[in-house]
Amino acid sequence: MTPTTSSPATPLPPRRRTVLAGIGAVPLAAGAATATTAAPRPEPGDGHAPATLLRGAELVLTMDPALGTGDLGTLERADVLMRDGRIAGVGRRLPAPAGARVVDVSGMLVLPGFVDLHNHLWQSSIRGGCHTQDLYGWLADCNRATLPKISPEDMYRFVRLAALDALQAGVTTLVDWVLHPIGYDTSERYIRALDRTGLRFVYAMAHNTADLDLVPRVKKNLLDPLPLASAQVAVHAGMDRLDPLRRSREVARDLGLMINSHVLEHRGDRAQEPIRSLRTADAFGPDLLMNHAIHLTDDEIAQVAEADVRVAHCPLSNMRLGSGIIRLPELKRRGVRAGLGHDGGTNDTSDMFGVMKAAVGLQRALHQDADVHPTIPAVLRMATLGGAECLRMADRVGSLTPGKRADVLVLDPGTLNFAPRFDWLGQIVLNGQPGNVSHVYVDGRARKVRGKLVDVDPAEVVREAERAAARVRAGG
Repeated sequence: MTPTTSSPATPLPPRRRTVLAGIGAVPLAAGAATATTAAPRPEPGDGHAPATLLRGAELVLTMDPALGTGDLGTLERADVLMRDGRIAGVGRRLPAPAGARVVDVSGMLVLPGFVDLHNHLWQSSIRGGCHTQDLYGWLADCNRATLPKISPEDMYRFVRLAALDALQAGVTTLVDWVLHPIGYDTSERYIRALDRTGLRFVYAMAHNTADLDLVPRVKKNLLDPLPLASAQVAVHAGMDRLDPLRRSREVARDLGLMINSHVLEHRGDRAQEPIRSLRTADAFGPDLLMNHAIHLTDDEIAQVAEADVRVAHCPLSNMRLGSGIIRLPELKRRGVRAGLGHDGGTNDTSDMFGVMKAAVGLQRALHQDADVHPTIPAVLRMATLGGAECLRMADRVGSLTPGKRADVLVLDPGTLNFAPRFDWLGQIVLNGQPGNVSHVYVDGRARKVRGKLVDVDPAEVVREAERAAARVRAGG
């Protein structure tokens, strides 16, 4: 089924504007015939942006229990209004503002955009590579062997390819952890590629101790001017890296940024004592995002919970590398905030539906329990609002609460892989594929419409990436 759009139908080009926090929810009683729409204060440059009304969705998942039924805030046959880059209303039979673009989404599903907590976009250059290797072999033979061969110009091409792949699959917020230090010029092209997609993104900067000045420079010059961009400081945890870890923590604190670290992805990482190092460096708290965290002990899980550390779970990557299975039920019981991530080259492609299904399936297989955490509703929350909470961005994204930024997906269930309707919550996770993503809106701007990326020639993006890959194979 294809949603129809009333005039004006052509999305406007993106505008640069300041991203502000949500301005408060508008209450909506489940089952109400109509809903009051919010009237957000226009932001600079937003005054002439058209409103968009998604009309008549068969099912809306708001991820806000106050806006619908159950923990996911479900509403049937409802509308979603976006205005000035924000969610302006959710409910039934909402009035269309003058000049609004009205999109008929009858028969469709609407939910918040996916939040990808952990990625390495440049690793699209090594998709499918080193497929017989574990983490350490893959890092040595694919990852570290490839990065030095990538020029700044080709870095742009690889990042753009992977970022557009994530966007077309429904990711609206993405954290990119560069993994190894790169220079200012390469960072500029990396960030430009991300910005051009229209994604909301967090750039986690790795650096050498001698180049710590790059972090504030990149943030001030390259990220702060972009309304959809923000920064984190990427670190390597380990007692053998304690001094640089302390210095990175100081830089992050001075700039008000979160710390982002790989922790206990491989069983061999235990020798580096990463948890001890993070605690010793005073980097263990709610401004720490730990990626993977597979091999935590009972005591370490208790420490993570007590300190309100956040966790990015990357099940497809962990499976691919044979790294192990995260103790997700134990983390949940302790109240640890966790979301989902793709993890770059060892995920090989962008598919949050596959990530959700793997997160559910791994725990069920391990525990031989079909009701173990994460359940279907729980994993849907992890992929949206849970990820936003991990990034301390839940006041802006992750749910369709009026006042939040308008990051929205429209899914088409009328496809061979999805139909017929039986249990749509289960079908989103267990049947969904990137091809079901019909529309993507980021900050209220249409980035994918009727299954096609807006103002993007995918064939040309692929051609450019193939040429770049050929140069890398030839030695850079």
